[in-house]
Amino acid sequence: MRCKLSENARTNTRAGFLPIRLSGKSLSVVLGFALLASGGTLRAQDVATPKSDGVISGTAYLPGGEPASQVALSLKSHDAGIFRSILTDYEGHFEFRGLPSGTYEFSIEEQGYEPYRSTAEFDGSSLKLDLHLSELSSPPVPANAYTISARELRIPSNAHNEFNKGLERLAKKDENGSLSHFMKAVKLFPGYFEALYHQGIVQTNLGQLQKAMQAFQKAVVLSGGRYAKAVFGIGYLNYLQGNPAEAETTVRRGLELDPNSPDGYVILGMTLLHLNRVDEAEKSAREALLRDPNTANAYLILADSSARRENYREQIQDLDAYLRLDPHGAASQRAQDVRAVAQKLLNNTHPQN
Repeated sequence: MRCKLSENARTNTRAGFLPIRLSGKSLSVVLGFALLASGGTLRAQDVATPKSDGVISGTAYLPGGEPASQVALSLKSHDAGIFRSILTDYEGHFEFRGLPSGTYEFSIEEQGYEPYRSTAEFDGSSLKLDLHLSELSSPPVPANAYTISARELRIPSNAHNEFNKGLERLAKKDENGSLSHFMKAVKLFPGYFEALYHQGIVQTNLGQLQKAMQAFQKAVVLSGGRYAKAVFGIGYLNYLQGNPAEAETTVRRGLELDPNSPDGYVILGMTLLHLNRVDEAEKSAREALLRDPNTANAYLILADSSARRENYREQIQDLDAYLRLDPHGAASQRAQDVRAVAQKLLNNTHPQN
């Protein structure tokens, strides 16, 4: 897993970035939009025509009967190999077009409400649904909430305190301050691979990629190769350096350790886009959303995939979903600029009557 990082990669990580959530913390991720990569010069061809004309529509409601405005609704069908996600409009309405017949699952993850799940059979023509959210009940206490591992008991309290201080400083965007605390935690407890992992995150954000690689690699070694987050960190740095094949291999190894990581699938999707394997990249983004519908950066991968197919309508929907989930993120302004270009192209190819 050892890899040397070039000065080029050091420069690239500062050029432009999107925040990707890893273990609740921020790791800068370079991700280009297809619309901007060409300097705004794009071919305005027709948007791909759906293979089917089936429509599923309806309204989502809050517990009091008010419309559930601007909530993310996901639809999937394993039979048809379809996964889509849109935002309801301000009246709570939604509409999915171009759907074949099959069994469809619907899900809504909205903060403050119980996760919504339902299934419906669709004959391929038209189906109208009313979806009702429920108030959030008290969260159950996990069975292992009060279980402390033997390893955790071996971590000195002063090392644990330094680690927590590092997390606090990182949450306040104090990169240098957090790095100091993480390094102190490792010095006090050399086997503290979680602190090494976060040290690698901060060093990546600071452009210290060689040091970040060393931190991630050491975290993997100290964990006996079982700490998937550090493996994803190595894969991401390989991606930054311009080694997508090695990045893919590494990230897939991490997903074998943690197949439920949305972050791992996002990094894999970015890597596959770099390899111009658009269909696989889109599938990886959808895998991330299946595990966490609030994974904002997955929608950027979907938007880029749609742009490469010149399907501007779906690109706009994906960008809207991203902007809802991360309206003030590092990529929000860029996403809005790309959306404006995509809207113009869509208007040119499908002018209003």
